[in-house]
Amino acid sequence: MNAKNLKIAVQRVVLIATLAVSLFFTACNSEKDPNPYGLDLITTTEEYLTSIEADSANFLIDLEDHIPGILLDIRYAGTDNFTETKIYSAPKAYLRKEAADSLLKLQEELKKEGLGIKVFDAYRPYSATLYFYEVYPDTTFVAAPWKGSIHNRGCAIDLTIVNLVTGEELAMPTPFDEFSERASYDYIPEDSLILANRNKLLNVMERFGFEKYDYEWWHYNFSNRKGMELLNISFEDLEKLKEE
Repeated sequence: MNAKNLKIAVQRVVLIATLAVSLFFTACNSEKDPNPYGLDLITTTEEYLTSIEADSANFLIDLEDHIPGILLDIRYAGTDNFTETKIYSAPKAYLRKEAADSLLKLQEELKKEGLGIKVFDAYRPYSATLYFYEVYPDTTFVAAPWKGSIHNRGCAIDLTIVNLVTGEELAMPTPFDEFSERASYDYIPEDSLILANRNKLLNVMERFGFEKYDYEWWHYNFSNRKGMELLNISFEDLEKLKEE
């Protein structure tokens, strides 16, 4: 077998393996209780639309449509994440309306310095939170499924800062989703530039209404999240609603 044919064969094996893992994940979750802890979840588009009618702040905004120049690197839409499994069916990022509006202002502020936002994750369906805990049952880095995640409320975001010209990420203490003490805000990097970059992210996020999560430099919660309910609405359903 020549090098070209070998490369094609390897690509096919990788594709088949990825598909098998994705199908296994889907099958396993279809057999399980989607809400084993009896949480008050919004699970249908009808319930979601009713919540918006009651309060427009409940609306989930597609960040890519809302914020010019924002970059997305939605890791859970591929296999480059701590689960090594594709969790999301689409590389989408949604936040509740007020949080999305604040992020828009934040992006405009960073743009003055030639900088911008890259998003790794935002709204997360509750089913993903259940699976994350199965894979990594440590509530320092993974939300407790018996409580639900602020990501499930559409009020949390995982992100970093990038150079808008080059698209390169500013150096941070760790890569995204490195579950170690170096990801914590208690960790002081030896490199002063890395410390300055982390502080820049912290300062701008806090100025625009977000709170840090002490154990993950990339994770921020929107401060004004009172009344935001847990959601288990799929990205497919959110996309369909945009078309209606």
